[in-house]
Amino acid sequence: MAALIAILPLAGVVAVSASGATADIAGPDLIRYGLTSAALAALVAVITGVTGTVAAWLVVMYRFPGHGILAWALALPFAMPAFAMAYAYADLFDMAGDLRVWMRASAGFDLPIDLRSLPGAAFVLSCAFYPYVYLAMRAAFVSLPREAFESARLLGCTARQALMRVAVPMARPALAAGVALAVMETLADYGAVQFLDVQTLTTGVVRAWFVYGSLASAALFALPLLGVSALLLWIERRSRRGRSYDDGRGRGQCLPVTRLTGARALAATGYCLTLVGLGLLLPTGWLVWTSLDVVPDWPRLAAAARHSLGLAVAGAVVTVILASSLALSAQRFPIAGRMASLGYATPGAVMAIGLLIPAGWLWSVVPGGSANVAAGLMLLLYAYAARLMAAALQPVEAGLARVTPSMTQAARTLGAGPTAAALRVQLPIAAPALFTAGLVVLIDVLKELPATLILRPFNFDTLAVIADNYARDERLASAGWPALMLVALALPGVMWLSWRIAPARPEAT
Repeated sequence: MAALIAILPLAGVVAVSASGATADIAGPDLIRYGLTSAALAALVAVITGVTGTVAAWLVVMYRFPGHGILAWALALPFAMPAFAMAYAYADLFDMAGDLRVWMRASAGFDLPIDLRSLPGAAFVLSCAFYPYVYLAMRAAFVSLPREAFESARLLGCTARQALMRVAVPMARPALAAGVALAVMETLADYGAVQFLDVQTLTTGVVRAWFVYGSLASAALFALPLLGVSALLLWIERRSRRGRSYDDGRGRGQCLPVTRLTGARALAATGYCLTLVGLGLLLPTGWLVWTSLDVVPDWPRLAAAARHSLGLAVAGAVVTVILASSLALSAQRFPIAGRMASLGYATPGAVMAIGLLIPAGWLWSVVPGGSANVAAGLMLLLYAYAARLMAAALQPVEAGLARVTPSMTQAARTLGAGPTAAALRVQLPIAAPALFTAGLVVLIDVLKELPATLILRPFNFDTLAVIADNYARDERLASAGWPALMLVALALPGVMWLSWRIAPARPEAT
């Protein structure tokens, strides 16, 4: 049942696409949007692949000033929603545009600083999503076999050559998995690309519904996104299976790290600090600076914060319950986990379009007022759970792996059934992992925008929706307040997760 919850909205998209309903979008528009999405995904894949890999190599193999803080701070841009980063950089670059006009008039020199373009969107999304590659490559480099690296150095390779010829090829599965996740998030993003005037398939889905009111057109945009997401998920899963390249014999026996001094130490610190600055410190600082000139609507923001946090907590609870059901039955129904994983690869806008058919039926039979609001909230929680169930599944499975067969057998011997054994033995032991899974889902729901825009009840605003409304009116200073509140809500959880899931490389003794 949990797997069906994740797969049914996707079946709805396919059903609408195959229904033969007339779409209001021309074929060339669909091709144009698709090519833009492909180009944006390719740029983000290259940028995140390079920056994340270099950062992971520096953190694992070297020690430099600030290493202890930067090693976990490099994952903190997860707390910054991509659309909030787009608001900050767009405002910052607009001010730089005034400098551009002055320089062109006085010195005849021009600066290419147009952020509202495909390269600008790639820059913003890369700053937001490079931690996927960083964390994956860091874990891979930590487990590098000692023998392979020693052989490369004995054969005359420098550290850089060892990285390119040995470390990166051996960590290729992790690199593919991290890049695939970054590309999935790029294809799923709506707020940033819409604000930066880059028309992708996801903006096409939302535009087809809100502007044309056409479910068929929205499904037409959603179908290629669904196919690409399934392909990326297959690549990510296959990459993780390929980690057998590393036999693990070198773990705990790594070579001594190199302590950098002088210019090289400053360069390493500067590189890592630049990534953290571009991904979190600079956009957050700019939003704070520009928002100080605006008196916020505190009652509205407080209500939106309650809505955001309430949806995030409820979505986390529902999703963890379903993910735990999947994990507990993984041995008997292994295909269920793969079905649920497809939901994680699917953009929130696509998930929402797949739910519009049952939503229309539900809204037609449910009377207005509070019952209609409750029905809309149920649909939202459904969308969150369907999309994020696989994200919660991995930490839950890792936590349940701590339960030995003898523990479960002892509970069964003492008369406990499967459900009682799960509630009294397995889930309590896996409680820290359940908390981690819930925190991952909570952070993702806080930042979710397209599914919330499409499915939310009337006049039910979250912080992300309010920020998007302000940004559409070009009131970026006002949009800064809800964006900063989102960062404040997400940052403590991201800091805790970064500390938990970014293991340090063991020092040689």
